[in-house]
Amino acid sequence: MVSTSGRQTPQRPASSGLALLFAVSVSAKPLSFNAPLFERALSGVNNNSADDRSTWFDFDLSTNYYDTVPDTGDTVVYYLEITNTTASLDGVEREVQLVNGTFPGPTIIANWGDTVTVHVTNNLGVVNGSSIHWHGIRQNYTNQNDGVASITQCPNAPGTTETYTWRATQYGSSWYHSHWALQAWNGVLGGIIINGPASANYDVDAGNLFLNDWTHQTADQVYLLAEKNGVPTLDNGLINGTNVYNTLGSRFEMTWVSGTKYLLRLVNGAVETHYKFMVDNHTMTVIAADFVPVEPYVADFINIGMGQRYDVIIEANQTTADYWLRAIPQVACSDNDSADNIKGIIRYDSTSTSDPTTSGYTYTDACDDETSNLVPVLSLDASSEDSEDDFAVTVTRSNNLFKWRMAGTSFVSDWADPTLKKVIEGNDTFSTEEHVIELDTANEWVYFVISTTQGVPHPIHLHGHDFYVLAQGTGTYTDGTTALTTTNPPRRDTAMLPASGYLVIAFLTDNPGTWLMHCHIGWHAAEGFSIQLLERIDEISALTSSETMNTTCNAWDSFVTSSSIEQEDSGI
Repeated sequence: MVSTSGRQTPQRPASSGLALLFAVSVSAKPLSFNAPLFERALSGVNNNSADDRSTWFDFDLSTNYYDTVPDTGDTVVYYLEITNTTASLDGVEREVQLVNGTFPGPTIIANWGDTVTVHVTNNLGVVNGSSIHWHGIRQNYTNQNDGVASITQCPNAPGTTETYTWRATQYGSSWYHSHWALQAWNGVLGGIIINGPASANYDVDAGNLFLNDWTHQTADQVYLLAEKNGVPTLDNGLINGTNVYNTLGSRFEMTWVSGTKYLLRLVNGAVETHYKFMVDNHTMTVIAADFVPVEPYVADFINIGMGQRYDVIIEANQTTADYWLRAIPQVACSDNDSADNIKGIIRYDSTSTSDPTTSGYTYTDACDDETSNLVPVLSLDASSEDSEDDFAVTVTRSNNLFKWRMAGTSFVSDWADPTLKKVIEGNDTFSTEEHVIELDTANEWVYFVISTTQGVPHPIHLHGHDFYVLAQGTGTYTDGTTALTTTNPPRRDTAMLPASGYLVIAFLTDNPGTWLMHCHIGWHAAEGFSIQLLERIDEISALTSSETMNTTCNAWDSFVTSSSIEQEDSGI
């Protein structure tokens, strides 16, 4: 049965030891990955409450979570199974691939500092590999657990189980999703909640709220059209896995109690749709972007690109009535046949069954970021660059198929020979198509300038790091002339490259591994819009289990031999 209610598991109290949905909590010291983290045992009473969300035991919002992580001594364990089935998420039945039979899949819930272990079983069969990426999780010194097929692992073969273990070094909201072909947008995704402090007070944590686009064909079928004809028009959208289509389906609904402040953890899990999110007649207080707490600001609506997350607080302070909750595709970069009908309902009266009659806020259709509003609570500055790379983004046609390029290269990597496997085998030779950028020096500042002359915006996602957004705009970036913000600029892991514009990002080489940077539009990543960063190569092998790598790759090789599966996309 597919869950369409959209309700999420309530947050787990710190160090509770309570059983979790699809998980158990065990008392054990976190596994050691030689991470350079200063750890401090939790002590005293957790004063985090509706009256003061800024604290977390003897930590608070001023704690530098990049080098200080609570030592909870807890490991949370989850068991996820990926299967083929059919579902009618918007009333129209189609083939899907789901995690534990639900869309979204079960929410991974942990506390700041916990170790998280997830056992993922691929029961898709036929010709489906898989891998699970923990979007936004830094994987500090745990690169092998990043879950990217052809980069950090071979795909998981059908009938096998892959175990991922990582540390919750930051707190906030995110999601996990398949990083093999277009599986994520067939349904292989779910939420992540890391409990910790917040920059404003709220009463109720309402959990993840997923915004997705949806097609009545599988994502793989639509991709065949996308690579030949460009971005397709999608059929519909979903709010936490449900919506209506014509006379079919049902709306997402929540019932609010007057005077209550609700925390909504927004996730854009769409394949290509940039949304404006709003609740009619209500304002929202934005308190986090991706995994970075920000100084609270009030908005009527917010822009949210693919792969981005925002934590927002909305107070139920209106008269008793029904109100539309809206996820509005921006026509400037998104084509959707149901653009005016991706909506949920907020009710103040649980007995009401009527549709709302409220109107949305006035807005300008645009695929913008919230960058100018984002001021990180933990103030950190970017240093001047030690090295800089420029990546011009273009699109071409090859064999009558669209291919995206960064710096003239359309990315392709090999499922059966992932980059991390090459590194631990001592192979440091990479093809042009693998587009490896080597960053050998520890703790140096790297600047990337990403630009395009084409009228298409792109959400740029970097694995293994939060990056500093130094500049972002339309027009041409000019070195030495374009102003860069280096004093406490916005930090996040996904930011928009504007149409006909530029994005300048910076990060510190503080995390050894092979890290992907790519456009989070599913079709574009499959068509080659990616590079990979090989960071501090000399330190990687000691952090990597060759036994785990070989077990996964040997199983994949056997599967490929028996099934004659062929790679037809970029490999990620």
